[in-house]
Amino acid sequence: MPDDRVLIMGAAGRDFHNFNVAFRSRTDCDVVAFTAAQIPDIEGRTYPPSLAGPRYPDGIPIHPESELVRLIRDLAVTRVVFAYSDVSHAAVMHRASMVLAAGADFELLGPHRTQLRSTRPVVSVCAVRTGAGKSPTTRRVGRILRRLGFRVVAVRHPMPYGDLAKQAVQRFATLDDLDRHECTVEEREEYEPLLEDGGIVYAGVDYEPILRRAEAEADILLWDGGNNDLPFFVPDLHVVVADAHRPGHELAYHPGEANARAADVVLINKVDTAPPENVLAIHHNVHALNPRAVVIEAASPIRVDDPADLRDRRVIVVEDGPTLTHGGMAHGAGWLAARRYGCKIVDPRPYAVGTIHAAYAAYPHIGPVLPALGYGPAMLHDLEQTLNAAEADLVLVGTPIDPGRFLRLNKPVRRARYDVQEIGHPTLDDLLRIRFAGGVEAAAAV
Repeated sequence: MPDDRVLIMGAAGRDFHNFNVAFRSRTDCDVVAFTAAQIPDIEGRTYPPSLAGPRYPDGIPIHPESELVRLIRDLAVTRVVFAYSDVSHAAVMHRASMVLAAGADFELLGPHRTQLRSTRPVVSVCAVRTGAGKSPTTRRVGRILRRLGFRVVAVRHPMPYGDLAKQAVQRFATLDDLDRHECTVEEREEYEPLLEDGGIVYAGVDYEPILRRAEAEADILLWDGGNNDLPFFVPDLHVVVADAHRPGHELAYHPGEANARAADVVLINKVDTAPPENVLAIHHNVHALNPRAVVIEAASPIRVDDPADLRDRRVIVVEDGPTLTHGGMAHGAGWLAARRYGCKIVDPRPYAVGTIHAAYAAYPHIGPVLPALGYGPAMLHDLEQTLNAAEADLVLVGTPIDPGRFLRLNKPVRRARYDVQEIGHPTLDDLLRIRFAGGVEAAAAV
């Protein structure tokens, strides 16, 4: 039995990827456990033998992160690998201090050990924080590349919250595929808008076979990042989104700062609704971190279906869940739309039940909006019950999905939609045309 005994700290995404590419085939160390944070109900499961490989016939257990120190002691752990995102630098080092005090090494794996190389060009879209506007930027890049004549396939950062063995490689081409794969609300928020644009999306758990299947259908791959994580594939053009409402976060969060330092393009988003001094501060910080990066400013104009009759209507606002929870935001696009169109915002917290009530307790910074949490059936039930109990005229949804597709609601739904709109030049269109000016053949030679 190897003396090097590894525990991987994660949140059902980067942790599994790091294991697959950096540890699965190694014989000089044993991965004895994962720990889980951020996402509910991950712990208590097992990373399955079909994914863990022949050296792990019983799979690998997944424990709550709260048991970290005990696990280091009881499992004789010699090394802890930190492998999840959207965490402040201070929080990372607090965890490192716990590990060191317990007697183990603390490690972060870099891109040279974790990024896969594609036979196709890769444009990656990542961020310095969750909720910065990465998803609409991904859609914007995909539309531009398709207009240039490329076959574009998006590969999404993992969100494997169900049966891990069944989710090893997932392909989505229609909205019906979301039902077939039993996608959570969080998955639908990411996949649905890309599918509505006519794209194909791959995701799952094991990104080597995902990559090979996706590149067989594409001229260019579009990496759609999660949280503020680094891309899993070596990018040929690395676009990183910063949030003008959160200046300084590009310096303070892991691995968002690494993204900002590695970026080819930094897009400062939401400049239309943020103070000008915030935008200037981000310009200053990006120049100090990465003076070679091209910086683009962009707005995120919000539009609402049939806005004329919204004034004075009582609305319950639904926002993207991760943006509010570990993203740290009090509200999002739905709240801004409600304010703009003169709605009376109904506070959903008095109506919250079960897991939704627990989320408000865990994240007290959340304002009078409802996080669209739906990691499993219990959360979906509680989300539906909370919405139906609220004394409101309608539901105003600031997430990229239509909850009426999977919830039985007693109120009409209006959707607040937003896209990225660059201000001035260069634009994303300018940069992509320059980068891939020669068309499909030139892209293949990148």
